[in-house]
Amino acid sequence: MLGKKKPLIRGESAWHKGWKDLFPESYREVSFPDKLLGDLHRADIFTSCGTTLEFQNSPICLDELRSREAFYPKLVWVLNGKKFKGFKILKHLPDVDDPRLDPYDFCLGEHLSVYRRAELHSGAARPLNFYHPELRNIPFTSYYYSFCWKQPHRVWYEATCPIIVDLGGHFLYQLKQRPQLGESYPYLHMITKKAFVSQYL
Repeated sequence: MLGKKKPLIRGESAWHKGWKDLFPESYREVSFPDKLLGDLHRADIFTSCGTTLEFQNSPICLDELRSREAFYPKLVWVLNGKKFKGFKILKHLPDVDDPRLDPYDFCLGEHLSVYRRAELHSGAARPLNFYHPELRNIPFTSYYYSFCWKQPHRVWYEATCPIIVDLGGHFLYQLKQRPQLGESYPYLHMITKKAFVSQYL
């Protein structure tokens, strides 16, 4: 005989509860008093290694993001990417930290190409694709991806703690940014959901 399902906490989504149920009950909804402000913070998951996992099903404001990141010394955001509008994974990427790519900035946009950094200030920089003789020997990975997000929640680009995007299924995508001379280049690092959860159990 199956046991009764635990009811959702008020305001909690099924996605949110599904994530919390992957962890021991002692890890869930752990409260911490903020003595300075007199507030009470409640971590979705607080692990035995001292990492807080926050499952975010909806956008938040920049003040809230900074408040939580300042309070929890080791925080990881997990976002419900199925609710993102205009979010699409595009192409495999080379290793963005490959030293052979140091002289280049990745172009922002849906087409995978780069600029020579030496040409960026001259106004004569032209995009190069990875068929170009300078780049065609650089291998592509099976775990880094470019993506587009037509209606992004810009606050997440301000985060200083790791961001994991859940699009459903067995894989998750960590949102990363490559520092460049121009605007930082955002990209995704694919990991398995099983491996992500296992590291905190």
